[in-house]
Amino acid sequence: MQAVKASEGIDLSSWRQHAIDFETELGKVVIGQQRNIHLLTIAIFARGHVLLEGDVGVGKTTLLRAASRGLGGAYERVEGTIDLMPADMVYHTYIGEDGRPRVEPGPVIRYGSELTVFFFNEINRARPQVHSLLLRLMAERSIAAFNKEYHFPYLLVFADRNRIEREETFELPAAARDRFLMEINISTPTDPDVRRQLAFDPRFHDGDKLIESVRESILDHRALPQVAAAIQESVTASEDLQRYTLDLWQAIRNPAAAGIEIPDVDMDRLVSGGASPRGMSYLLRAARVAAFLDNRTMVVPEDLRSVFFETMAHRIFFDPIYELRREPIVRELVRQLFERVPAP
Repeated sequence: MQAVKASEGIDLSSWRQHAIDFETELGKVVIGQQRNIHLLTIAIFARGHVLLEGDVGVGKTTLLRAASRGLGGAYERVEGTIDLMPADMVYHTYIGEDGRPRVEPGPVIRYGSELTVFFFNEINRARPQVHSLLLRLMAERSIAAFNKEYHFPYLLVFADRNRIEREETFELPAAARDRFLMEINISTPTDPDVRRQLAFDPRFHDGDKLIESVRESILDHRALPQVAAAIQESVTASEDLQRYTLDLWQAIRNPAAAGIEIPDVDMDRLVSGGASPRGMSYLLRAARVAAFLDNRTMVVPEDLRSVFFETMAHRIFFDPIYELRREPIVRELVRQLFERVPAP
């Protein structure tokens, strides 16, 4: 394959090295998660928001905080709680020393257009009203407050949630989930040596100190939007690849017609919606970045498959009767999808 070339004065080869350095730096503090670090890097260069999910204590927050430090720029963090309201994200009220009420900008608008990473910790603890505000922030990278429109050209939204606790939590609506380019599952590493390090190496016992060891501003957050656009323009998809992508799209919306069979599942009833045009465009955005990071100027089927589950699974909506079994069903659906749809 031909090496990635510069586009419009941007040295993409140099940026590919920055991406490698970024992944290497994150891999020093979050061990045993190389693939997830790579997926997060793809999402950043695709200018997409990311939701991490998994058990408690597996490193979701550590990974997102490390990525934020490596990106540089203004950073804000909000903790999801049941009493959090949209206004709490926009402004902060308090009583001053003189006894008079004061109103100051909240975490979303405190840094104005310089806000680079907005990290929402335990997003499923926040109410639907908060999700609605977050939806606009993610979709338009803008918000209205104090009779003014705020724009955030560098903004990426990182969020995490644990899938263990169900009390006092609120499931994200489909529209909000669709705004995340990727949903990445973080699980406990299985490698015995990695587990030994996590349990016995004191370096991994102090999260704040661990984050401080990450080199700051490895990626220039101000240049990332232009770099992301250059990647999308310079990495192409052949007619055969386009045809393959459309075949995948058709098969995921009508798995029965594609010959996909899952035990104890009515395939004609399984998929009720999803895999929208926006979802497919996100898939191609991520695949182009995957090709770029692999030093290619053309998307190949392996690029699509490498990001397909994290980019598309949360956009495939099942009949309610199958939602409780979503995890194993969607994995089997995607596995058979790759087997049944011929690749070029």
